[in-house]
Amino acid sequence: MASILVTGGTGFIGRALCDLLRTKGHTVLILSRTKTDKPNTFYWNLAERYIDPAAIINTDYIIHLAGEGIADKRWTAQRKKDLINSRVETANLLFEKVKELNPNLKGFIAASGIGYYGATTSEKIYEENDAVGEDFISEICKVWEKASLQFDAINIRTVIFRTGVVLAKEGGALEKLSQPIKLGVGAPIGSGEQYIPWIHLNDLCNMYVEAIENREFKGIYNAVAPEHVTNKSLTKMIAKNLKKPLWLPNIPAFVMKLILGKMAVIILEGSRVSSEKIMATGFKFKFPTLNEALDH
Repeated sequence: MASILVTGGTGFIGRALCDLLRTKGHTVLILSRTKTDKPNTFYWNLAERYIDPAAIINTDYIIHLAGEGIADKRWTAQRKKDLINSRVETANLLFEKVKELNPNLKGFIAASGIGYYGATTSEKIYEENDAVGEDFISEICKVWEKASLQFDAINIRTVIFRTGVVLAKEGGALEKLSQPIKLGVGAPIGSGEQYIPWIHLNDLCNMYVEAIENREFKGIYNAVAPEHVTNKSLTKMIAKNLKKPLWLPNIPAFVMKLILGKMAVIILEGSRVSSEKIMATGFKFKFPTLNEALDH
């Protein structure tokens, strides 16, 4: 069994992943920005370029999930810097400490986003070797992945998961999407024809476990379910699952732009993304269709 250091271990995905790793018999170490006496929890401070050396020295794998929420606040100039630094500079700090302390690190597994390809609604289905997009989210993903790939450059097996919208019973996108429908005011957004690449939380966590336990995993994978759905079909299926009617017209794009500013692009546009590469490894989705995911 392995010793695994997780950044972002107290977040929505991190909590579920750490629980799964522990059930698999792995030892989980968590980095915290608050000093604490909790077992297997170690202090780090980005501003001071500090990580408790004990967190690094005996670590077999690092899973890097840390990063401020893309949709938590409006995109001011400062917020954009914070979104990038919370991902890139944390990866840079990990790289610095690994080079300094020289642990016997077997792998570095990191998050990225399907926003890498750009927010574009078209007939194209994006694959891992497609070019980066040209919007702000694409730029975040580009520099985020560049920081993670530093580990590959020093011959540490590196895996990056470009993650879609993560669905779970509690927390995450599904909770936010369901709330207006439960209140009877749900409706598709904009045209409703934009695609929403998605993945069940359990499948995503299983991918990370597979990346730890299967040394054939290397490089970049799209972490999305094989079924392509639009915002309109997703909204209708959630409503059907909740046994709630949808009677309002689509929410106009200009309304979302007034509310969210430039950030509105993340819900008004969306691409189809391929899961063929991850499935070619032999990975089996427990929830390959939206119906199965929502029923769960």
